[in-house]
Amino acid sequence: MKLLHLLPLAAAGSALVLPQEQVLEGVSIEDHHFDIVDEVVAKKDYVVSEASSMFERYFQGAKEKSQDAWAQITESSSNALDAAFDKAEEATEAIQDKAYDTASGVRSWMDNAYDTFDEGHHGPHHPHHPPHHGKPNMTVYQLIAESKYTTKLAKALSEYPDLVDALNSTKSNFTVFAPTDKAFDKIPHHGDKPSKEMIKAFLSYHVVPDFAPAVKVLSTHTFPTLLKSDHLGSEPLPQRLTPRIGLRGLTINFYSRIIAINIFGTNGVIHGLDTPLFPPPATIQTIDFVPEDFSTLELGLLKTGLLDKLNTTHHAGGTFFAPSNYAFKKLGPKVNAFLFSQYGLKYLKALLEYHVVHDNTLYSDAYYKSESSSVEPTGENGYFHVDLPTLLKDRSLAVDIARYGAFISIKVNAFASVSVQDVVTEDGVIQVMSDVLVPPKKLGGEAHYWQGEEMSIDELKERLESMVPKSDL
Repeated sequence: MKLLHLLPLAAAGSALVLPQEQVLEGVSIEDHHFDIVDEVVAKKDYVVSEASSMFERYFQGAKEKSQDAWAQITESSSNALDAAFDKAEEATEAIQDKAYDTASGVRSWMDNAYDTFDEGHHGPHHPHHPPHHGKPNMTVYQLIAESKYTTKLAKALSEYPDLVDALNSTKSNFTVFAPTDKAFDKIPHHGDKPSKEMIKAFLSYHVVPDFAPAVKVLSTHTFPTLLKSDHLGSEPLPQRLTPRIGLRGLTINFYSRIIAINIFGTNGVIHGLDTPLFPPPATIQTIDFVPEDFSTLELGLLKTGLLDKLNTTHHAGGTFFAPSNYAFKKLGPKVNAFLFSQYGLKYLKALLEYHVVHDNTLYSDAYYKSESSSVEPTGENGYFHVDLPTLLKDRSLAVDIARYGAFISIKVNAFASVSVQDVVTEDGVIQVMSDVLVPPKKLGGEAHYWQGEEMSIDELKERLESMVPKSDL
């Protein structure tokens, strides 16, 4: 599946079906990050296979044990999670091979969810919802532990008392994206047992420390999780996940489909997943997962030595404005031939450095700022602006984020749009560009940004000449 192929649908889905929310009304800045008010399509099979193979032995005997667990569960309908998955199973038989082929079809599917959701009512009548049984009387952990569909998740959680205590506590609300037993069956049956730390990180990545029913999931671009990463800032910060709507329905991180929604507990809500979520890989590894879209970029990073530099340099988070193959193609064959020639490599290196931001992780709806960063963002009333320093010395990217209800637009240097937003990575985020970013030139004291018109080699050299070391000229 190609990453950029999701763009047209994502735009259509956002415009037609996402509920209207208040526009951004300001920002709050902490020492290390701020939130702006409250796509990796890794090759799915590759990511699941590579990242999950370590979990096989750990869960190998869970299927047999689940039958014993099921024997202890009553056959009453008191478990809302089972009821929800029962409905999802029935629906899946009819729709699992059917794609939504029009935007109106997507809208119709989602409208049902909006029409039946009421924040003060815990029994929404939706085909994939549990039937109404009044006010819930189980915590989210109890729902998971007593469901016949989540025995493997329950077994894994049971070995971490702090996670069990958190999901049983009614002092806070949680949202759990719960993989079913069938989801765990997708984990390849080979590999060594991972460490307890790795398993805990895996489980923590499925939990959001906030109440997020389906409507909020639909209107939010990223969520923080219980998983803290040492690679996102000067101190551990929450690793985020990305909900998106597409032809396959509502997904998390572009590959895990939500198959049951709004199973309410006394301390939160559960949404069922058809594929486990794995903590994301590093930025450069993520780029490597999708050569169909980033082979030109990866070749450029390799030829200029930046690939090794970005793999080994320590940084407190970061944002990679990654130009796609299509973006490079728009430069034209002559400019590309020059950039990848022996003489043009120094210009290519400067150009690629202009796409890399260290120590500032900018999502579409949140921003992690390291202690070493001097960036001062501005914004109000749905608009947010920040000038992000790049690896290219003394050159910054002017980034503008505008929110219209649930739709968010990100523009760089006034013209270039982010085509796929919020590809979360271990050490930051990738914002996919449909245009190569070219430094502006000064005319009359003002910065003149390139706006995508055909560019000559001389024009490109003029814009980059002063940024190439003199010894290289």
